[in-house]
Amino acid sequence: MRQGADRGALAARKDDLYESPRCAVLTLMRIENLPARIWEPAAGRGAISRELMAAGHDVASHDLVAHHGADPYITSRIDFLMERSAPRVDAIVTNPPYKNADDFIRHGLVLGLPVIVLLRLMFIEGAGRSDLIDRHLVRVWAGIERLPQMHREGWEGKRQTNSGAPFAWFVFDPEPHAEDVGFTVRRMSWREST
Repeated sequence: MRQGADRGALAARKDDLYESPRCAVLTLMRIENLPARIWEPAAGRGAISRELMAAGHDVASHDLVAHHGADPYITSRIDFLMERSAPRVDAIVTNPPYKNADDFIRHGLVLGLPVIVLLRLMFIEGAGRSDLIDRHLVRVWAGIERLPQMHREGWEGKRQTNSGAPFAWFVFDPEPHAEDVGFTVRRMSWREST
């Protein structure tokens, strides 16, 4: 397996719950001017929502699965991809299940919201998401070092300290831009926020 591309089989990943490291959320708040009202539609146990709320943001936290040990403010059994309207929010911030990342971004844009997602940097590749990258992506915040390893729920193998893949925050705008406009790529440190 190529470096940075290793991941478990879909059957082993189940609900694709990989809790976002605290430093990733703190870094996002440092580098992006986030609105007061945010929707976290793949809240998991609350890793992103918890930090946003601690910083004073009003966060609507939902998840399809009722995860054991989830923070009590998370509303479960909400299928984001089936929602036809957004709660009263101004943006989506999430670490979506990777298997549904394209669908999550597209759906958020259809709902008319900016979508900010934590994904592997290699997400920028792929012909199947050219519409997103070429017309809606406005910024990529790439880490200059690796994030701490995000182990999937139920992982019983060896614990790594650093991720095997580079991660980035991707910022998408619901208003499409001309293909020749492009997007900016900026580098930042995950460590400056810890």
